[in-house]
Amino acid sequence: MRVRILAVGQHIADWAQEAVRGYLARFPRSWSVDLKEIRTEHRAGQTPAKLMQLEAERLLAAIEPGDFVVVLDEHGKEMRSLEFADYMKRKMNTVNKRLVFVIGGPYGFSEKVYQVANEKISMSKMTFSHQMIRLIFVEQIYRAMTILNGGPYHHE
Repeated sequence: MRVRILAVGQHIADWAQEAVRGYLARFPRSWSVDLKEIRTEHRAGQTPAKLMQLEAERLLAAIEPGDFVVVLDEHGKEMRSLEFADYMKRKMNTVNKRLVFVIGGPYGFSEKVYQVANEKISMSKMTFSHQMIRLIFVEQIYRAMTILNGGPYHHE
């Protein structure tokens, strides 16, 4: 399975980057999981709408034809870890190219990003920092993989 995480923002603390790299290194070759950072604009003199527009242009440029795009959005479907593992299993069987998860910037997504999204999922009703959501989400993909492979990482 090919999974790409597009994450807006490049100023991530070293500890968070190290933790994300640690999880990404654990995936077997059968799961190609990577994270691509999308540069943010300087906020000075920019409106939130303009910032979202500029971020959308960069996000859309990173999405390839045939990608199945899922935005992480507070209004998306929430899932328990076992449900997310089942979701990933279904996507493994139905997505032909890449499964692309998109983590937005501080102001969220422009309408253009929602228009290309195939689905929306939510990590929680709570708000997390962008560096934390990267780590939590990569960990959940790893957890889904171990559940699907019958590994000991997840316990009920």
